[in-house]
Amino acid sequence: MFKVFYVAALIASLDRTKIMKKNKINILIIGKGGREHALAFKIAQSPKVNKIYCAPSNSGIAEIAEPVNININNIDALADFALQKNIQLTVVGPEKSLALGIVDTFEKKDLKIFGPSKKAAQIEASKSFAKKIMAKANIPTPKSETFTDINKANQYIKKQKTPIVIKADGLAAGKGVIICDTTQKALNTAGNMLVKNQFGKSGKKILIEEYAIGKEASFIAFCDGTNILPFPLSCDHKPAFDNNKGPNTGGMGVYSPAPFINKTLYKKIAETIILPAVKTMKKSGAIYKGFLYAGLIINNDNVKVLEFNCRMGDPEAQALLVRVKNDIIEIMEACIQEKLNKFTLDINKKASVCVIMASSGYPNKTVEKGALITGLEKITPKDNLFIFHSGTKKKNNNLTTNGGRVLGITALGNNIENASKKAYNAIKQISWKGAFYRKDIGKSREQHI
Repeated sequence: MFKVFYVAALIASLDRTKIMKKNKINILIIGKGGREHALAFKIAQSPKVNKIYCAPSNSGIAEIAEPVNININNIDALADFALQKNIQLTVVGPEKSLALGIVDTFEKKDLKIFGPSKKAAQIEASKSFAKKIMAKANIPTPKSETFTDINKANQYIKKQKTPIVIKADGLAAGKGVIICDTTQKALNTAGNMLVKNQFGKSGKKILIEEYAIGKEASFIAFCDGTNILPFPLSCDHKPAFDNNKGPNTGGMGVYSPAPFINKTLYKKIAETIILPAVKTMKKSGAIYKGFLYAGLIINNDNVKVLEFNCRMGDPEAQALLVRVKNDIIEIMEACIQEKLNKFTLDINKKASVCVIMASSGYPNKTVEKGALITGLEKITPKDNLFIFHSGTKKKNNNLTTNGGRVLGITALGNNIENASKKAYNAIKQISWKGAFYRKDIGKSREQHI
């Protein structure tokens, strides 16, 4: 009798395991940076996940997800792979893939995908498009004019006070915004973009924008086309060097939360900036689903939008996703199904700091690749310390550099100071030839454009 009962119980258990596995889903992540590593880290925590793939991946992501050797711009090949591997959800990291229309292609093939359509992604892919949306939605933003003709641009520049900001209209990997403190620098910058093709097609149209003073913050939210679910605010550090010196980068570090934002101002940003943007996009025939990122400049309670991005920030993803307690797959599915209003974000009360370690020459020069990274083996990812890979590659079983931004050292702490100290203590153990990083992430709270 016992044997019969045991066998029956064993069969029932195996059947339950099959059902559980059957209900789990395969995930494809698009991208290869620190943002995608943070997404893979968070997605892997979901009990709904069976297997994760990542195209094209990096050495850190490869420890979580199976690498797929397909370029992020090869949309058709990515869609074919998703069909072949029975991918039930694709999560897109880079703005380039979104701007190329990966969501539209996948949806035409009945493939579930998290991110905005090609039309909606124009909110980042074209700064002039974003300005039009902001004008329609009455969203405050610095005054600007758009130019494609260098002579007209120069005439306008000569009439403006400096400093002044010149932006490439299209995608430029976070490097297309130049702050010009003299008229001559502004004239040179406009010429570099419009005449010398510094940013290729992305710089064939430029925005010349008034210089705004205040503290910068990143406001990122899940969107389902109607509703939003915001993350805590974070503060990115764009300039390459300490004290906000040097050229703009994709981001050299970030901390969260933003200590200068109270609940009243946070609510005001959500209700007067993010929601109006989503509603206006919908009215314009570009239903916005996915991450929506507003880069803000804040002066007391006066808030203006510097830019909108159509994806999760990098390095904001590293600092924010380690604070989220929810099953992120459930929230992404709710965005796709337009059921986001049923969810709230459960956020770890600890503060987070992410410090980017980069290769010498970043962001202006071509960086050397293949430098041997040492010291990571000394760090045990515990006690709220996380290492996210950006530009890394395994070579002969050794970890080497493979890009400008290489690693994101992220820590949680009781406050920003504590988290910052923890991250920098870890960084002291890591090295490679030409490595550099800012030493003031989380220490200098005065963020200026």
